[in-house]
Amino acid sequence: MGSEKLLSVHKLRTEFRSGRTNWFPVVNEVDLDVGPGETLAVVGESGCGKSMLARSIMRLLPYPAARYAGGQINLDGRDLMRLPEAEMRRIRGKDVSMIFQEPMTSLNPLMTVGRQVVESILEHERCTAAEANRRALDLFELVGIPEAPRRFDQYPHHLSGGMRQRIVIAIALACRPKVLIADEPTTALDVTIQAQVLELIDRLKKDLGMGVILITHDLGVVAEWAQRVMVMYAGRKVEEADAETFFRFPAHPYSRALLASVPQPDVSSDGWPEVLPEIPGTVPPMDKLGPGCAFAARCRSASNECSVATPPLTSINKTGWVACFQVNHPGGLA
Repeated sequence: MGSEKLLSVHKLRTEFRSGRTNWFPVVNEVDLDVGPGETLAVVGESGCGKSMLARSIMRLLPYPAARYAGGQINLDGRDLMRLPEAEMRRIRGKDVSMIFQEPMTSLNPLMTVGRQVVESILEHERCTAAEANRRALDLFELVGIPEAPRRFDQYPHHLSGGMRQRIVIAIALACRPKVLIADEPTTALDVTIQAQVLELIDRLKKDLGMGVILITHDLGVVAEWAQRVMVMYAGRKVEEADAETFFRFPAHPYSRALLASVPQPDVSSDGWPEVLPEIPGTVPPMDKLGPGCAFAARCRSASNECSVATPPLTSINKTGWVACFQVNHPGGLA
């Protein structure tokens, strides 16, 4: 990626309330950048903070249960953290859009899908209802919905999961956003439809010059579609690298464990599939984090230092970052 950035997030920290006065971080000092025509994949197990990061960028965290505790979200030169909600509503859906995980819960079951796309256009663009209808039909065709005029007047429950996902994408793209956040956009879709949806996002990214943040747990998807990879664990960024470097030389023990757990076609000598390696334990709850590296209890490389101090992000391979004490130690992971 060049020096031009559409979205730049710096030291973002968002917190949830625990009781009346206590707060705990769900996004903890996270940095990221996305440039035009670039896909940044954000990966990690469930509970690592990926979706909370997306909602934080969109400023969709529930108030007063959540708060922004620090950092900047710069979109095309504007700090979204400083904008009043009224102005943020004008930006959300126009300059930055989001595809949510489950299309059935993202769509209004009482409105036709065509009307929902039209409303998104009318909310942000100066045009007549007739013009918005024409643009919505064009979007239907753009995202590959057959028989667009007939589908236009149908309700979400009339459509398949793949079709509903395309409607959600059409709404997200209705105003040609600068940045698209896709949160598990292929969840619950069959393999064929997954490929079609990802091909669509990639094509539109190139056509529109969008930056894309792709949140996923599917490392196969990451390998095929992303240019850069960011690994999150317990609300923190623990590694970032270009995709080729990440898959060839993962630096963080958590990254290595994630890659080792991907199913392989190999079989053992007796003809049975090899047993998949697993990462022992689970992601700790965000409100139960203690001192030190959050991954230390599950890490085979952990030392005493890892249990008492949080490793800072350090630069590796000129363009990457990793938060691990062992990387710079003699005989460590570097």
